[in-house]
Amino acid sequence: MVKKERHKSDYFLIGFLLTQAAIPLHILINYGDGFRLIALNASPNLYRIFETAYWLEAPLLLWYTRSLVYKNYQWSKLDLLFILPAIIYLIFTIFTFYSLDHTTKYLALRDYQTVEAPILRHLSGLVRESLRVAFGIMCLIDIRHCRQQIRNRYSNLDHINLGWLNFLVIAFLAVRVWAVFVSIALILKAHLQINIDFELLGLTGNYTTFILVSGLIFFSLRSNSLFFEGVESRQEAEQSKQQEKSDIDPKLVARIIAYMLEKKPYLAHILTLDQLARKLEMPPRVLSNTINRHFKQNFFEFVNYYRVEEAKSLLADPEQKTKTMIEVMADCGFNSKATFNTFFKKLVGATPSQYRADQYKGQ
Repeated sequence: MVKKERHKSDYFLIGFLLTQAAIPLHILINYGDGFRLIALNASPNLYRIFETAYWLEAPLLLWYTRSLVYKNYQWSKLDLLFILPAIIYLIFTIFTFYSLDHTTKYLALRDYQTVEAPILRHLSGLVRESLRVAFGIMCLIDIRHCRQQIRNRYSNLDHINLGWLNFLVIAFLAVRVWAVFVSIALILKAHLQINIDFELLGLTGNYTTFILVSGLIFFSLRSNSLFFEGVESRQEAEQSKQQEKSDIDPKLVARIIAYMLEKKPYLAHILTLDQLARKLEMPPRVLSNTINRHFKQNFFEFVNYYRVEEAKSLLADPEQKTKTMIEVMADCGFNSKATFNTFFKKLVGATPSQYRADQYKGQ
């Protein structure tokens, strides 16, 4: 997987991990029997200072996801609106808690019980958890869009692994849905006197989150690859669709075909749409539009068609008869034997070994 703007992805990941460190501190200070009094005597301000992390962690995970899957990802005005709930919460906390004098805060917190908190605070928690669920769904939508667009930008897919990110996002989403149920259980117990063990529910979610954060750190560190540079955002993809209404230039088509046959760029094991567009000195969107509409293929299919044609030539060449299938595969630009065999059989109707055997039958 991919870090095309490494520093940007790293900053988002670091911010997300910091929120995951702050949230347990908030839980420990507010609900830990042994730590609560120590924190209270140290400073009542500790009781609210880390809670903002709840409102920030979901946008940070979304930005981290987008910085991985989108090429040249940049913040938009809409992205900045995602932290508006955190700002509103912070302002609300300043006026309702931090503006109080030390003694008032101390007395209020000393006798504070979770289930006895005002309904407004409980509803605020429910809204917060619901927003976290919404952000998780947005992460999944972006990953799904990336998976749909990958074949329009890359000729080799074997090193592109979005599975780990997709799994972790789904898992975080499940924890957030669980947190919504915890918030509902808290409201039911506090205001409707329905006996629910919300503390057990909360502990289950906390331990699961710890495991997921550990997994995120592990996969983020080991899943770097310079091969995957990202895809167009959904807005950019929509703009590309608008260009499809324009006529295809026959000269452009002839130029692409001539370059593929003469220069054979497909022999490079790593070839992307952007790289080929630079070699052809044309915008990537124009190249992609031409391949999709004229050749009726995506970029992955377009490049691998030429690789299969190259393989057919090598397999039929008596001078290449001693080469193994792995060597033929590598000479044609394929990185994976499975992809080579699958694509070859799809286009030719036979496996590479069968095709070679047919060429020398009767000799």
